[in-house]
Amino acid sequence: MPHNKRESIIYTVLMCAVMVLWMSFYNIALKEKVWSLSVLQKAWLGFPLGFMVAMCFDWFIVSGPAKAVAFKYLIKPWHSNLKKVVAVSTCMVLPMVIIMSLYGALEAVLAGDNWQELPPIWLANIPKNLVMALPFQLLIAGPAVRKVFRRVFPVGKVLP
Repeated sequence: MPHNKRESIIYTVLMCAVMVLWMSFYNIALKEKVWSLSVLQKAWLGFPLGFMVAMCFDWFIVSGPAKAVAFKYLIKPWHSNLKKVVAVSTCMVLPMVIIMSLYGALEAVLAGDNWQELPPIWLANIPKNLVMALPFQLLIAGPAVRKVFRRVFPVGKVLP
């Protein structure tokens, strides 16, 4: 877990990058009903805009309230780091899935110019994304990003 603002920014950039790329790949594969290099290419091409949207929502809107909810209702300072990570990650993933599912629905609607389909597409995307994003965050992305982050930035090595 990051220990200061600078570490938090670096960690958020890494985590957002991993999550956005994977979830983009997942959503395109669901839509096209195939896992292929062309799906990876489409995900990569859509990555910059999706990443910027996710970073802005994560950093400016979701992060503060998610951590506040986690520390007020789910965990206390004396709980283990694992409990803290699981609680904060869960509180971050839930609103981000809702927001980024709307982003994906907007992309779909803009491609087809069919605005009345926005609510059903958005609402259908939320459970599909949640079922992938939460386990991926808790079991793969979170541990991998934390490990890479601490290898590159050992505790006390990133200036406050």
